[in-house]
Amino acid sequence: MKPYGFMIAGFLITMGTVGDRIGRRRLLLIGAAAFGAASIAAAYSTSPAMLIATRTVLGIAGATLMPSTLALISNMFHEPRQRATAIAAWASCFMGGTAVGPVVGGVLLEWFWWGSVFLLGVPVMVLLLVSAPLLLPEHRDPDAGRLDLVSVALSLAAILPLVYGLKEIAAHGPAPVAFAAIAAGAVVGALFARRQLRMPDPLLDLHLFADRGFTAGLGVMMIGAVAMGGMFLLMSQYLQLVAGLTALQAGLWLVPPSVLMIAGTMLGPWAARKAGSANVIGGGMVLAAVGMLVLTQVGAANGTGLVVVGLAVACLGLGPGAALVTDVVVGSAPPEKAGSAASMSETSGEFGIAMGVALLGSLSTAVYHGLVTVPPGVPPEAAAASRDSLASAVAASAELPADTAAHLLAPAREAFALGLNAAAVVGAVVMGGFGAAAVLLLRARRSAPAPARETDDAGEAGHAPVRAQA
Repeated sequence: MKPYGFMIAGFLITMGTVGDRIGRRRLLLIGAAAFGAASIAAAYSTSPAMLIATRTVLGIAGATLMPSTLALISNMFHEPRQRATAIAAWASCFMGGTAVGPVVGGVLLEWFWWGSVFLLGVPVMVLLLVSAPLLLPEHRDPDAGRLDLVSVALSLAAILPLVYGLKEIAAHGPAPVAFAAIAAGAVVGALFARRQLRMPDPLLDLHLFADRGFTAGLGVMMIGAVAMGGMFLLMSQYLQLVAGLTALQAGLWLVPPSVLMIAGTMLGPWAARKAGSANVIGGGMVLAAVGMLVLTQVGAANGTGLVVVGLAVACLGLGPGAALVTDVVVGSAPPEKAGSAASMSETSGEFGIAMGVALLGSLSTAVYHGLVTVPPGVPPEAAAASRDSLASAVAASAELPADTAAHLLAPAREAFALGLNAAAVVGAVVMGGFGAAAVLLLRARRSAPAPARETDDAGEAGHAPVRAQA
């Protein structure tokens, strides 16, 4: 289990609502301090138990950062164009970290001890703690009510089993335990939703789903995350297990697609002003489908170029939607619910990635199991490993003579490539279909209500709220 990812997924909804209640800047500062301290503790962990504990704290602290920053942007920029541009810059920062992080981490692991990778975020957290009180106004919901701890417990009891089940399917394939966890999470989720609808001050305001733009935006975001979450995993595995690249080399090959996604994200608001948000979001998903069709042509030999080109086209298509859909979701909610809307936006993305890894990963694995063959003369242990997965085949081949290893890996790599092709076909169909649906749903969405003025705590800290100029 990976406690960091589990805690982020589990606490996003809670932290978004906590920010609405205690103030988004205050929660951001608390989370930044906890994240920096936990990063240092993780870097110098002296036992596996200590590392797990610090990673758990990192996940909880990390869950405060995304909804707080996104909610602050929503409150600071009321004019739609400025808000869309600010959200595009916010999304680009996350994508830039995703692109650069593995490369920088690989360099650190080459030259320093394993714990050094945890120290990357410490200077950023220190800078945030120094600058945020000076630059960021405080915003909160003056009528949020008390935090319902029963709802917090129910949200965790719903989300964590769902994420666990999806990750288990991705790691080990369909199994009764995984499906039982998903079913249990769904049941508790229904109880959570029922409680929220009956409470005057819910942890999660489900009435936000009455806005068609909000609901459609979350759906589009999740579908994009499903497709790209699964394909990025398969692309990384292809580059390392089929093309034979090191983790650092694979990370470098994946930088250009990430850079194009950042470029597309920053161009999204400009393109939306020319063609409309619905057309840009839907058209981008169709372009992403074209990129996935390119990935259906990747073979076991000399496929690195096609991987990079196909993934680059897909990332360029999804880039504009990454910002515009987030803007649709956050802009559809009233300002006092900005934290709750931001948390649902991030939770949708987290679930989408987990579902993509589980569903597309399972499809690829199923195709591999059905098509892989073992040549004669391979020892039984290596043959069994080859039938399990390509990663197991690569590990087993290290113990074999060069000729035998080559004969073992050739059909295994071919079967993996075919599994990747099958996942890309499904991804292309899903992206194309939902791209067309996104155009229709987002065009027809109702206009969001005029934002209500909310109480501002900034006067206590000597700051005036930022008001965007038309």
